[in-house]
Amino acid sequence: MDILIVEDEPKVASFLKKGLELQGFNTEVAYDGNIALRMATSVDAHYDAIIMDVNLPVINGFDVCEKLRRNNIKTPILMLTALGTTSDKVHGFDIGADDYLVKPFEFEELLARVKSIIKRSKAQPLLESVLRIADLEMDTNSKVVKRAGKTIDLTAKEFFLLEYLLRNKGRVLSRVDIAEKIWDITFDTGTNVIDLYIFYLRKKIDKDFTKKLIHTQVGMGYILKEN
Repeated sequence: MDILIVEDEPKVASFLKKGLELQGFNTEVAYDGNIALRMATSVDAHYDAIIMDVNLPVINGFDVCEKLRRNNIKTPILMLTALGTTSDKVHGFDIGADDYLVKPFEFEELLARVKSIIKRSKAQPLLESVLRIADLEMDTNSKVVKRAGKTIDLTAKEFFLLEYLLRNKGRVLSRVDIAEKIWDITFDTGTNVIDLYIFYLRKKIDKDFTKKLIHTQVGMGYILKEN
């Protein structure tokens, strides 16, 4: 497994490099965002995951992540940063980050999260590409979502959350389910990230329509259904 570490603090970069290599990973280090972009988009790039700080010289980590996703680079990205507010996490997920770990951290947790995002990225089964419920339709290949023929713009995480709801329509999904499947993390009862994303989705796919599709099961979670 090959990991790209994007970290401008030499001590932190060295710590990550040593720890990951002791676990059998091959690692390379980029000390600023511009170098990271060049390495990750190179025709010879072969990374299984990217660990990336946010506060980087030249180009910050959020911008690097966004540029990679715009270039259709699908390598899983773990954002590693001191910015731990809910809005920071939401922004990171919106631009395509797969997970988010706040400094200071335990190496064992970082290792578990890296393994998890790699495992998830390599376990993509062949699934139905067009999903529907009522007048809502999602094409997972073209990444287009429409309701009643009207195209709806979604962020990356909103899209994946809606896809998960569609693939499990009629089933109550707990916050734990959603946290593990969409964010690949253990649910933290102190965060409202999942509720925020449900709120965002409702504004986009339910607010302007009489028939509501996303419903709350009090004390249990959320369900996508026609009535």
